Amino acid sequence: MTPLAAHVGYALAWASFGAVHSLLAREFVKARLRPALGSTYRLAYNGLSALHLAAVWALGRGVFAGGTALALPGWAQSGQVAVEAIGWGLMIAALGGYDLGRLGGLRQIRNRRRGIVEAEEEPLRRDGLHRFVRHPVYAAGILILWGRIGSEFDLATALWGSLYLIVGAHFEERWLTAHYGAAYADYRKRVPAFVPWRGRAI
Repeated sequence: MTPLAAHVGYALAWASFGAVHSLLAREFVKARLRPALGSTYRLAYNGLSALHLAAVWALGRGVFAGGTALALPGWAQSGQVAVEAIGWGLMIAALGGYDLGRLGGLRQIRNRRRGIVEAEEEPLRRDGLHRFVRHPVYAAGILILWGRIGSEFDLATALWGSLYLIVGAHFEERWLTAHYGAAYADYRKRVPAFVPWRGRAI
């Protein structure tokens, strides 16, 4: 397989992940699947996403099999280690600001068993790292991807994975604006998306 064909195939695999991930998050799809899945919808959604992402990664490993390692100078490798470490630190800090039980889908199942009814989505987050950027998890993910480049496969993953995160954030913001209304529109005007160039914006 030529390098161009490998990149096209891998890019299409990432596009398929983005399309399915976005489609399953749409309200009209949720309305049709919730009667069957009930409180397990979020858990099933996350599980399917994880399996799909693993399939994309495996396809990439396959199409870039035999690719040569990138010969990076020592200073560049040290810089990558720092970038990845910062990315993981930000990822841990960003995820710590969420209700992971609700995000993962386990809380919904526990609430159903206990007869507790609450909103599926969390209130609009404007604390923690969200005071600096609107998408701290995505920003951390991009840093991790670019901090792990040691081969052509890693470079392709960083490229197409980052593009997915940026495009995905755009579509997610359409939902956030529709869901939270003026509160999110105001937040979006004041806080950058990925790069905290304004410092602490709120």
